[in-house]
Amino acid sequence: MDLNFHKYQGTGNDFIIVDNFNGNWDKLETKFIQSMCDRNFGIGGDGLIKINRSPQFDFEMDYYNADGTKSFCGNGARCAVTFVKDNLINNSQFIFSAIDGVHHAQILDRMVSLKMNDTYCKLEKNHDIILNTGSPHYVKYVSDLNGMDVFNEGRLIRYSSAFADGGINVNFVMPLTSHSISIRTYERGVENETLSCGTGATACAIVNAVVEDLFGKQTIAVRVKGGELEVTFNRINQSDFEDIYLIGPALKVFEGKIDINF
Repeated sequence: MDLNFHKYQGTGNDFIIVDNFNGNWDKLETKFIQSMCDRNFGIGGDGLIKINRSPQFDFEMDYYNADGTKSFCGNGARCAVTFVKDNLINNSQFIFSAIDGVHHAQILDRMVSLKMNDTYCKLEKNHDIILNTGSPHYVKYVSDLNGMDVFNEGRLIRYSSAFADGGINVNFVMPLTSHSISIRTYERGVENETLSCGTGATACAIVNAVVEDLFGKQTIAVRVKGGELEVTFNRINQSDFEDIYLIGPALKVFEGKIDINF
């Protein structure tokens, strides 16, 4: 049996997207998702997204990491919105549900502005901060981002005893200016460094506001290995952030079909 798929990417974070409006792919097995995301034996991707029909919203984004585990993905959500506009609902604004709740999104050309959930952030010792932006993130400031061994250093933190239960995404940050940063991310579920991480970019932008003591409405430019993202938000007090938006490109790469029995 053939499964039709589309491949999209947002600043190099790449995803296999499956139209599941008809419910045919409700029960894709974990091993099949892992095989599809495998870059040597499958299609290849940082994750797989099923676009499900929703009784309340435009659609449901059902996201799976490359290892088959479920989470929220900011870049994946922006790609999902673009896919839905391209193939299912020709709108420029969307409301959809995901594992972390309801999101609003708007498309302007091929830039997608995604509203993230409000979050809380408090400065910890040495600027190493843990916060949740739809997925859990560990943020560490470094002086030499290019020389980082992100795979091994990120893996040590991700698999440390402190995060043994569910793991954590690990971000390394280098400030460029008070309103711009460069980051690299080790993603749990992919278990490797990725070219971009949307929830990671959001987390690092918020931490940057805490480190730089920025309050009110702010825009932070985030440089990732796969390009540029922008995060806007309103910091309303020492630790609370609202009206958070992740903004960046989301583009189709190709489409095809694959034998579900491969």
